[in-house]
Amino acid sequence: MDKKIGVYLCSGCDIGQSIDVEKISKLINTDKRVALCKIHSNLCGKNGIEIIKKDIEQENINAVVIGACSLRVKSEVFSFDPTKILVERVNLREHIAWSQTPQNDDTQLMAEDYIKMGIAKISKASIPTPSISDDIKNTILVVGGGISGMTAAIEAARAGYDVIIVEKEEYLGGNMRNWYKILPKNPPYKDFQDNNIQDTIEKLKRYSNIKVLTSATVQSISGQPGKFDVLINQRENIVSEKIGSIINATGWKPYDASKIEGFGFGKYDNVITNFMFEKMISDSGGKITRPSDGVEPRSVIFIQCAGSRDERYLPYCSSVCCAISLKQSSYIKKNSPKTNVYVIYKDIRTPAQLEEFYKERQHEGVLFMKGDISNILEDQNGSLIVRVENTLIGDSLNIKADMVVLATGMVPNSDEKILGLQYRQGEELPMLKYGFPDSNFICFPYETRRTGIYAAGAIRQPSDSKTCIEDAKGTAAKAIQAMELCEVGAATHPRVGDLSYPIFFIQKCTQCKRCTEECPVGALDEDAKGTPLLNPNRCRRCGICMGACPEKIISFENYSIDMVNSMINEITISEEEEEFKILVFACENDAYPAFDIAGLNRINLNAKIRVIPVRCLGSVNIVWIINALSKGIDGVMLFGCKRGDNYQCHFIQGSELLNKRMENLQEALSRLSIEPERVQVLELAISDYDSIPKMVNSFIENIESIGPNPYRTF
Repeated sequence: MDKKIGVYLCSGCDIGQSIDVEKISKLINTDKRVALCKIHSNLCGKNGIEIIKKDIEQENINAVVIGACSLRVKSEVFSFDPTKILVERVNLREHIAWSQTPQNDDTQLMAEDYIKMGIAKISKASIPTPSISDDIKNTILVVGGGISGMTAAIEAARAGYDVIIVEKEEYLGGNMRNWYKILPKNPPYKDFQDNNIQDTIEKLKRYSNIKVLTSATVQSISGQPGKFDVLINQRENIVSEKIGSIINATGWKPYDASKIEGFGFGKYDNVITNFMFEKMISDSGGKITRPSDGVEPRSVIFIQCAGSRDERYLPYCSSVCCAISLKQSSYIKKNSPKTNVYVIYKDIRTPAQLEEFYKERQHEGVLFMKGDISNILEDQNGSLIVRVENTLIGDSLNIKADMVVLATGMVPNSDEKILGLQYRQGEELPMLKYGFPDSNFICFPYETRRTGIYAAGAIRQPSDSKTCIEDAKGTAAKAIQAMELCEVGAATHPRVGDLSYPIFFIQKCTQCKRCTEECPVGALDEDAKGTPLLNPNRCRRCGICMGACPEKIISFENYSIDMVNSMINEITISEEEEEFKILVFACENDAYPAFDIAGLNRINLNAKIRVIPVRCLGSVNIVWIINALSKGIDGVMLFGCKRGDNYQCHFIQGSELLNKRMENLQEALSRLSIEPERVQVLELAISDYDSIPKMVNSFIENIESIGPNPYRTF
């Protein structure tokens, strides 16, 4: 597009007191790329916006550079027709006015550099042309017909969307069909409630836009959001469906108690699991009997964390086991108050309002003991002897019981064939080490690494029925959002609404497969030769493929190798030895907001830095670093999300992938005879904003000890 660039500078919010805005305006007016430049004391106000709109209408401005506050704020205010107008935000407030020494030469130079960088970026950008298909489907596939799956289906159907439920059993209801009562979902949260799963089943049947396929499994899923091709096997009959988005609600199974040593499960008839205990009561209508002889027990011991929180068995806490045992102990006490009931626990964990439920059980006469189980034996009369090491008083004791109930944990049904994805990265959703779908739930509950496919309920994390219902409502909303965004060619989270997508200059592709291998969401397939094939509706616009490409053939219309290189080239480099310049690449999801928050807190930052936000640290191509150092930049800092087990990367692996690429960078720096210490990758969480000055100053001190970049004077 032929651009007519208008630059608009705000002098409010201390910007005018920090820098000479008039001087910047005069500098901009000498730039042949710019048609006009205007200053306003309240650019985000009604009058300021009207000035910009008037110039768009009367002066044909179609590329707007806003020199004001952070791009992370007032996005709706500075929003113009995205199909006609490009907008670039330059952060003069948080990164300069609120974090630099006012009316200082270095501060002024920083502002001038940032404005020039913004102009350079918008000069290279173009309005994204979205990838839109006319055959987008608005049908949601729900895999699993338990409480999570049924709730998600009902919510989507209520919103007017067609839903298909695939359930492997011959009936709906999942594990919840076996529950006698359920944990409290309503105030005052003191007692269990009737199991209303049948009500949910009947409610679902009333929706004509929900199709239920029982005794069925998903055979395969290919395609992309909005146009998934799904094959369903129902009683050996293959059904083909066109699907817009998918919800995985396949639930859980109890941990195999026979794996736990010393607890006697499978050896003694009267040692059962919490799952077995619940089903027994449900089947008998509330009657509690010993499995061995059908006699009502007079003493029952509940053992918490049976195999859970133990690296030998199930390392994690299933969160609801304590509440389930409290519920089951209450069954006994309400039915037979004189029966002795013991709960042996490591810790009692009753999240949220379930604490009220716990307190009520204490009033019923249940005996609680903090301890570890060393052994369970059976005497000649069939009674069980439980050896308990009391961890509070440091004593050991034997407790006799007629029955022992093991509170075993919840294991996601992820070891089964569920989706059959036809993705080059594998047939199922990527999992965390415990088998739950890798939803990166720190930032985005319900999401998975596969765009348009969402996880709800106990397949996502151990959950009670109330949490499953909340999950299901969330996933229904996300599944609907995914389809609606596909219709306009826009991205889902975290860059919701982004109309750009990667463009490949295939003629120069060497089929190295780095882009297809590094894409964290499976957006890229490849042909027989290894040439990448884009599924645009799977793409989340992170740019990791662009960062991975050694041939620099991948770009976005509003984010490219050339664009960022042009920004780097605008940074003023001095020949003075003491005038160091440090380039900072900051992830827009954590690191860049951390810099903003530092500004909000008026934390002083070193004026030697120039910050460029990037979609993800994984989108950084090492050519940017090499170009910066070749130009004379003295050092490059790359701030990204935490990686490893505690990662929080919005694009799953971006920060980790860049760190791996640094090996290739070291070779390039060696060829340029540049010290590798001039480049540093750092982790920066959004909450670590107060650590930025120390991190930056420490790096700069190290660079100053090395000396100025030898390329500075070339």
